[in-house]
Amino acid sequence: MEVRPVESPFYLRFGVTMITIAILAAALHLGRAIFVPIFFAILLATLLLPIVQFLQRKRLGKILSIAVTLSVAVLLITIILYFLSTQIGNFLDDIPALQKRSRELLWQGQKWVNDHLNIGFKAQKEYIDDTADKMNSPDILGRTFLSITAAISYILFLPIYTFLILYHKDMIKKFLITMFKDGNQEKVREVLVESKLMSQQYITGLLIELCIVFLLNSVGFLLLGIKYPIFLGLVAALLNIVPYIGMIVANIICIIITIMSTINPINALWVAAVLIGVQLIDNNILMPLIVGNKVKLNAIAIIVGVLVAGALAGIAAMFLAIPGLALLKIIFERVEHLHPWAMLLGDETTIEEEQKNPVRRAFYRVRKKSAEKKKPTVR
Repeated sequence: MEVRPVESPFYLRFGVTMITIAILAAALHLGRAIFVPIFFAILLATLLLPIVQFLQRKRLGKILSIAVTLSVAVLLITIILYFLSTQIGNFLDDIPALQKRSRELLWQGQKWVNDHLNIGFKAQKEYIDDTADKMNSPDILGRTFLSITAAISYILFLPIYTFLILYHKDMIKKFLITMFKDGNQEKVREVLVESKLMSQQYITGLLIELCIVFLLNSVGFLLLGIKYPIFLGLVAALLNIVPYIGMIVANIICIIITIMSTINPINALWVAAVLIGVQLIDNNILMPLIVGNKVKLNAIAIIVGVLVAGALAGIAAMFLAIPGLALLKIIFERVEHLHPWAMLLGDETTIEEEQKNPVRRAFYRVRKKSAEKKKPTVR
């Protein structure tokens, strides 16, 4: 006679799940200075793993393969950071002129408020001074210092963490599989393989998409004669990595800088038009074509995940929200009593519904023809 295991009641399983989530969230918040660089190192190590394995097959040696690959990656990151710093430097050189322009706009705004809302200049000045005092408070300065310290720690520890993860990857994999001795080893292997493939494909696609969005933004701003076209295009492309929220912030920043740096306010509308146009191209062409369906998450899960990650571990964690949610979804799909959570994160949009979009329908048609051409002919 087969003895079936007694299933725990729903309220007990739900309570344990919620307590586990709360403990993990508290641990992430308290240890964000440690965990966030490690999570970035895991993503970087996953991205570099195929190159390391290729060099090892060429008998370069494990340590040397990791060192060469990591050195090239660090060099590329350094070049990108240098380019970013030069663009920021060019923008900062014009800060005095921008400050003068901002004072003019502030005076025009105060005059409009006084004329139309009957709020006197004195009341407005008191409010502005009070806001400035809060912005100059020691708490703000302390947080700025901590942000700079965190950035330095990322630069110092990220290569070290990445090297150690690549070097000890077999031991880490064996540890994770050995932890589950109740017949779930195969599920753990599936999670590890699928999460590795998802991370590699998603990050590679995201980097390609980032470069294309940067080029489209910059070319659009250059054609319109907008000041700081490269800087604004780079800011918008980087913020575009954060879904939904990043593009809103990018629009606000680019429009404010354009208003401050030009006499014609119509240019701000053109900047918004370029960003919206690029966003439409990104959502309907670039994302399906490059990133595809590597990460099947719904919009609500993405927005809430990004906001929660930012609240728990800062701005850097917002860039980790999507791969983190995708990993959780992979795990939830393989644990029976966590299937509802996988459904909550998943995107219920079917291929038929996606094909109702004319742009995506054309994309699926091209991809289908490409797949047919790649099929080997039987002789």
